[in-house]
Amino acid sequence: MPGRHVNDHQMRLYMKHRLHEGAPRAAARAGFSVATAYRIEEDPRLPSQKKAPRERRRVDPLAEISDAEIVPLLKSAPGIRPVGVLEEMLRRHPYLSRGVRRTLERRIRVWRALHGEEREVMFRQVHEPGRLGLSDFTEMQSPGVTVAGIVLDHRLYHFRLACSGFEHAHVILGGESYVALAEGLQNALWALGGAPHEHQSDSLSAAFRNLDREALCAHYGMQPTRNNRGIAHENGAIESPHGHLKSVIRDALLLRGSVDFTDLAAYRCFIDEIVSRVNARNAKRIEAEHPFLQFFPFSLSPSQRRHSLVALARACIATSVER
Repeated sequence: MPGRHVNDHQMRLYMKHRLHEGAPRAAARAGFSVATAYRIEEDPRLPSQKKAPRERRRVDPLAEISDAEIVPLLKSAPGIRPVGVLEEMLRRHPYLSRGVRRTLERRIRVWRALHGEEREVMFRQVHEPGRLGLSDFTEMQSPGVTVAGIVLDHRLYHFRLACSGFEHAHVILGGESYVALAEGLQNALWALGGAPHEHQSDSLSAAFRNLDREALCAHYGMQPTRNNRGIAHENGAIESPHGHLKSVIRDALLLRGSVDFTDLAAYRCFIDEIVSRVNARNAKRIEAEHPFLQFFPFSLSPSQRRHSLVALARACIATSVER
């Protein structure tokens, strides 16, 4: 088309059709004139390869002070912000304009990438299907939920599969205990219909302390692990979903028009419904991961499952007390 520059995509399309067709027809398919096609025949480089390197269009305002003042300042105060450097340079050199801020920020970013302090290297995590499930507790004070007019002091036990994003949440009254863990974990696994091969928890939580020496994970054939102390991103597969889940709950409460529930059972049903909606959005991924889970070699009724796991948790507490 007249007035428009030929781009790389058009030229590649032209060269593709030119293998089997004449120049006029290939040019028509690519969307430019025959004259342009003949110019391309003489110079087959892509348009992006023909562009001359962009040169500086104005005098560098930081040329005289960059190596003499800015770099020594960055070396002596590694944590200083670019805006702090800018303010200092403006104080020392009143002729400078605040318009150099972007240039200064870009120059500092490049210098720190090449000569700054070494940064911790993080690799993208690739979660294998059926391998990892995570458990954690999260506080629920901000929504201000009440039961029969009384503020409910509670938290959520939150379980999640790292690969497919299957989630389960259980309302917990009181602190992080083995009984709360057992009740939440068993409900999550039985709702899932299987167990992952590995179960990870927060090493700072009292409920998970010494979990590898207890029979809770062994009951479902899971290998217990804990993230390293102070390394928050290792538990990111469930820490970040905490915030998403609580945001969804907050929105649902606003749509409901009230934060008061008749009883605890009604509130738990409310949470179950919200989590079910979240899982429905990930239904295809959950279904794809399901064959990789460990299936239970036994079958219990809901009441039997509840009593067996609570009894197991109490036995764990008794064992830890004896030790």
